Amino acid sequence: MKVTIVGCSGSYPGPDSPASCYLLETEGFRLLLDLGSGSLGALQRHIGLYDVDAICLSHLHADHCLDICGYHVARTYGPEAPYPAVPVYAPADAPTRLSAAYGMPDEPGLETAFDFVPLEPGSFEIGPFTLTAGLVNHPVEAYGFRVAAGGKAVAYSGDTGECDELVKLAAGADLLLCEASFIEQPGLPTDLHLTGRQAAEHAAKAGVGRLVLTHLVPWNNQATVLDDASRGGYDGPFELARSGAVYDLA
Repeated sequence: MKVTIVGCSGSYPGPDSPASCYLLETEGFRLLLDLGSGSLGALQRHIGLYDVDAICLSHLHADHCLDICGYHVARTYGPEAPYPAVPVYAPADAPTRLSAAYGMPDEPGLETAFDFVPLEPGSFEIGPFTLTAGLVNHPVEAYGFRVAAGGKAVAYSGDTGECDELVKLAAGADLLLCEASFIEQPGLPTDLHLTGRQAAEHAAKAGVGRLVLTHLVPWNNQATVLDDASRGGYDGPFELARSGAVYDLA
């Protein structure tokens, strides 16, 4: 399995990265985890515009899903349109919410380009991948994912506060893409985001092979995020996510 970080900026695109988007590839199948603000452009540095086989949206905040609107245009009106509908696994109200974001009526909405499948906790197959979804701690319906193929596994936190479900999803994973939106300071809200230290604590409890800190909010000092993670008790390799970074789990 190959993992490419397309976008890793938290809350909005930063100067060096779009918002959340991760490309997972195996056996010629290409799966996107999230398609946040600005990510559709950067995605085309790695694969063709029409080479996406499936998409999973962790939740419906703009920095994780909004480029679905632009992708609808490409698939509906591109030079060889209509293209086959891409399966999009997302919270149940995604078709209505995303059609409204684009300014379209509910019917047919974005479903001219996408086949929306409601997410719920549990495991299911997407091409050669086995994906497990679990509810995580965020103010809206939000999922973390475990994606397995060929004896390898990647876990993705989505957006979450401290969460036992994330530890379960990440247990023994080769790679954990874990959000680290907050800098350590007093009075941080709960059930919203993690600090670097908390991300490392989750990685340690799960026994993951590598931790990549992502959802990096541009106004934060990222060296501080990394320093916070060093105090989380995780003794494996860890680093900040970077747009364009590739992890080959073969």
